[in-house]
Amino acid sequence: MTTPLQLQTLSGQVLLPSGELTPARLEFGRQISAIVPDSTASTERLILPGFIDTHVHGGGGADAMDGPQAVRTLARFHASHGTTTLLPTTITNPWEKVLAALHGIRQVMDEGGVPGGADIVGAHLEGPFISPGRLGAQPPNTLEPTPELIAEVLALNVVRAVTIAPELPGALEASFAMARAGVRIGVGHTRADTETVTAFLNALNAVGASTCATHLYNAMGGIEGRIPGPPAALMADAHAYLEVILDNIHVHPGSFRLACAASQRVMLVTDAMRAAGLGDGISELGGQRVIVKDGQAHLENGSLAGSLLTMDMALRNAVQAGISLDGASRMLSEIPARSVGLSDRGMLEPGLRADLVVLDVDLNVLEVYVGGSRVNAEPQTPEPPR
Repeated sequence: MTTPLQLQTLSGQVLLPSGELTPARLEFGRQISAIVPDSTASTERLILPGFIDTHVHGGGGADAMDGPQAVRTLARFHASHGTTTLLPTTITNPWEKVLAALHGIRQVMDEGGVPGGADIVGAHLEGPFISPGRLGAQPPNTLEPTPELIAEVLALNVVRAVTIAPELPGALEASFAMARAGVRIGVGHTRADTETVTAFLNALNAVGASTCATHLYNAMGGIEGRIPGPPAALMADAHAYLEVILDNIHVHPGSFRLACAASQRVMLVTDAMRAAGLGDGISELGGQRVIVKDGQAHLENGSLAGSLLTMDMALRNAVQAGISLDGASRMLSEIPARSVGLSDRGMLEPGLRADLVVLDVDLNVLEVYVGGSRVNAEPQTPEPPR
């Protein structure tokens, strides 16, 4: 039985579900119990819902492919930057390594999660069900999503989101099976045309699946007047969520604003790799050498190799791009929560989890609470690359 936490209070400018930033005192244990108006609350402290990252490979020197201890390290690193819930994300590798990584994530969940770290609610399976012609930074270990492989994955009861290229043989049948298990279906790493993506989304919408663009614009081609590509199909869909890596490297702020104008379902992700938080140097992604320089990570062939982004940086970038604080907060909390079926978090209101981030007026992280427990708001000691 979970031991109740002692009632705690925070005061500051609290961001309410209505979008209003109001002076208040927030009372909470594991859940928020009350939000009480407080005219004396500091104007220098902003209290927002904790960030939810549904696409993150690593950080602080650790990678989700490395096993349980690495999952704990990346969860603590990202918690120090305001992320209170995350999905450790795999990369295309030989199948046995992908399964081993999923087992490791499941083990961390079964052992009670990560004290001092973000809440792990499942895994994001990115690869191997992607196009060999649109790898991005993924290694070339792609597979077709056969019923046998899908059954093997679902038996682990850990995958909460998947990326799949809709043009692959068996992609729609595999997506139906995953959707029945409550998995969010992401379109990504694809060479499909607009018509193929639209038909794929329509079929999934018809059965009530949660659908998503895996890092919109990246590893799927761009938009042209006569060749609109997957991005146009995804932005035009009435139901698809849209992941955006807002590091101002993967996606131009203008392209981000276009997505925001097209959809109310834009959500920010880091797609961070193990070098996030480490500075310049040599790192690794999926067994490939990565060169980190001047805030960017590249494979030796020049391809972007994931990001060095954290969610607090994404928040600041969104506001700098012209999004209101309320709108940006929704992209980091409420919308990603909804995309993966989490109804107990993503907003600040009584009865929901006390997943909180306290920021200064420049949107720097001051304090972080995961399920009511304060975590270290300083970067963790990194693990060396393996």
